[in-house]
Amino acid sequence: MRMVDIIKKKRDGGKLSKDEIEYFVENYAREDIPDYQASALLMAIFFQDMDDEETVHLTESMVHSGETVDLSAIGGIKVDKHSTGGVGDTTTIILGPLVASCGVPVAKISGRGLGHTGGTLDKLESIDGLTVDLSISEFIGCVKKAGVAVVGATKDLAPADKRLYSLRDVTATVNNISLIASSIMSKKIAAGSDKIVLDVKKGQGAFMKSTEEARELAEAMTDIGNGMGKKTVAVVSNMDQPLGCTVGNSLEVKEAIRTLKGEGPEDLEELCFSLGTQMLMLGGAADDVSEAEEKLRSSMDDGSALDTFEKMIELQGGDPRCVDELHLLPQAEYREEIKAERSGHVKKLNAREVGRSAALLGAGREKKSDIIELSAGIELKKKIGDEVVEGDVLAVMHHNDKQKFEKGKKKLKGAYEFSVKEPKAEPLIYDIIGQEEKR
Repeated sequence: MRMVDIIKKKRDGGKLSKDEIEYFVENYAREDIPDYQASALLMAIFFQDMDDEETVHLTESMVHSGETVDLSAIGGIKVDKHSTGGVGDTTTIILGPLVASCGVPVAKISGRGLGHTGGTLDKLESIDGLTVDLSISEFIGCVKKAGVAVVGATKDLAPADKRLYSLRDVTATVNNISLIASSIMSKKIAAGSDKIVLDVKKGQGAFMKSTEEARELAEAMTDIGNGMGKKTVAVVSNMDQPLGCTVGNSLEVKEAIRTLKGEGPEDLEELCFSLGTQMLMLGGAADDVSEAEEKLRSSMDDGSALDTFEKMIELQGGDPRCVDELHLLPQAEYREEIKAERSGHVKKLNAREVGRSAALLGAGREKKSDIIELSAGIELKKKIGDEVVEGDVLAVMHHNDKQKFEKGKKKLKGAYEFSVKEPKAEPLIYDIIGQEEKR
């Protein structure tokens, strides 16, 4: 088998066999295939695409390019959740303990933030002492005791995907449904959970800009998961504006805690309940949406979800007092109000620009080596549809550096658009792909 023949076949619109895909992935992971040949194949795939069977074979090959996590020591049906990335997306920190407190184990491997999107690991590290760098045995031990743990991936989890993603990033071959879907799902499947719930974002702050694109990606990923024996459901959700009312690491942890107490923003709670109901049904803890919602609400109301979060924090080395004493989380030195310069209604609140503004304050990173400021971020006081009067506070910016603040302020002001009339409300949830109303 020769790499040049595989490239030519795909370039000419042919379908690659399982053996050809395995040959490429295995040899590229071992660095036996040079980047220039891998780039040529990626570009051929970008233009000619892959069918469902090819995409499943690509995912399987990337899963088996490294280690896979064996979660069999944990009882019950393990259900994973993954978001395609957004701004103010604190759902993992809420959903993990919420779902676990209802009897479905959540063994979550998460990532760090880059660019305008935040990362769950960075957010959790706002909690004093908490570590996300656990061995697999420690990770499993935490899930067995608390029902939930959130850690970072090891370098041996789907290593072929890491190499290919880096190459796609510099060869303009990122934006292809088959390549995106196989990249995400290879890591999810290697992480070892039995079933998967996906939150596929659509909008200004998401990778997929239209509902059609997001639905296409959701269908591709559910096809992969189901094709590999992992029942998968995808929720297509709105990311035109940030989720919730905070953007920034410690600020989002505070909001997650308030949400677990039943005091969170409506949109954040709505999305958590939508994703959580799917997780409970897949995990065998509820027969239908109504029963699942009732269990989630009960767990939130009686404090079980919050207790589970405290236990997870403690098992991962963190200080659980922050749950009741929010001031123990990192606090920024300065808080500056951004006020409306005109009256009207908020017509748009560009999630990407808000995320970039928070990053300019120090809450994000442009490259992996950047050090983030855990206390920096933005509190949103007005969102799409809200009526404002000139002088009203639109947002509060938390920062530690006046120069960073000036750059971030300009970006945040540009994220807001106003209209005289109240804009038509967009739904938060557009679709659920693969949902089973009853088990």
